[in-house]
Amino acid sequence: MPQKPVNELATTTEQTLRMVFRNQAGRNVTITLDNPRDDLTAAEIEAAMDLIIARNIFTSTGGDLVAKQDIMIVNSTTDDLFDSPA
Repeated sequence: MPQKPVNELATTTEQTLRMVFRNQAGRNVTITLDNPRDDLTAAEIEAAMDLIIARNIFTSTGGDLVAKQDIMIVNSTTDDLFDSPA
């Protein structure tokens, strides 16, 4: 089966924002958003998380979200090494 020459490999990079909350049961609940703004600040994310908690926007099987646990922006790079023949 044909493989792409090294100079034709397709590489894609994606970012995901992960906001981790603690619920009433003490378990972590993660909300993920694809492709956050490049200029998004930690303060903006924390403010959004505070609003989610204060307005009780989401709930989980372990109850309401009650605290911020973590914030991460995850970068993912994919190298496409093979395309199936048509």
